[in-house]
Amino acid sequence: MKQSYLSIPADVHHFHRVVSQAADIRTHFDLLIWLQGEMQYYLPHDIMIAAWGSFTEGKVQHDVISPMAEVRTRNADSDTLKPLLLQLYQRWIDSDRSPCALRLGDSGFMLQDKGLQTMMGSALKFMRSALVHGIYDARNGIECLYVTFSTRPDYSQVDTTTVGMMLPHIDTALRQVSPLPDQALVPAPTNHFQLESTLKPGHNMSTREVEIMFWVALGKTNLEIGCILNISEFTVKNHMQRVFKKLDVINRAQAVGKFKELCA
Repeated sequence: MKQSYLSIPADVHHFHRVVSQAADIRTHFDLLIWLQGEMQYYLPHDIMIAAWGSFTEGKVQHDVISPMAEVRTRNADSDTLKPLLLQLYQRWIDSDRSPCALRLGDSGFMLQDKGLQTMMGSALKFMRSALVHGIYDARNGIECLYVTFSTRPDYSQVDTTTVGMMLPHIDTALRQVSPLPDQALVPAPTNHFQLESTLKPGHNMSTREVEIMFWVALGKTNLEIGCILNISEFTVKNHMQRVFKKLDVINRAQAVGKFKELCA
C-alpha cells in the first residue's frame, strides 16, 4: 500500500519542494513539466482536465494537460468534452463536493459522437480510473473541476486524500497560466511526437531534438529517453551534444532553461 506522503520527515521536505514550484508556473509547458514530474509521486495520472465556469448552465471552458502532444487543449473540442465533464461534475456534487474515485475497468471513458474519432477520444478509452475533485470560488461564483485520468486500474483511499491536499496548489498554478485564444478542434498531428508548433520560431532544432528535449525537461536520463523513443543511449547523447551547440549551452540544466524560454 502506498504510504502517506507525510509519513517520514524526508517526505515533508519533498512535499514542500514540489508544492513550492506552483508559484513559478507561467505557461502551459511549465504546468505540464510540473504535473508530469515529481507531482506524479503524489498524484499519478496520464491526463488531467481542468474545467471551469457555470456547470449548471452548461457554460464550461477547459484545459487539457497531457504528455501526449495530440491530447491537449488545442485538440479537444469543447462540445464533445462537455457531456463527460458535466457527468463527472454531477458525480462530484453527489459526493458532497468531496474527492471521488471512479473505476471503469476495460470499458474506459467514452466521448460522444465525433469525439470518438479524435485522439482525445482514443486516449480516454485506454484510461481505467479517474479522480474527480473541484474548488468553489465563492468570490466570483465559479466552480473549477479537476479530473485526473489514469491507466492504473484504480485509485486508493490515500490518493483521494492526497488530491484534496494537492488541488489548491494545482489550482493556484493553473490560474497563473493565460488561457489559449481558442479551443477549436484542429487536425490531429501525424503519428510522431510533433512539438515544434509549441515552440517560438528560430530554435533551429530538429523534430527528434525537440522530442528529446521534452523528455529531458521531464527529468528523464539518456537511457530512459532511449527506451521511450526506441533509440540507443549513444544516439540520445549525440542529439544532446547538437542541442547544446544550437542553444549555446554547456549542460542539461541550461538546455532545459533555454528550452522552456522557447515554449510558447
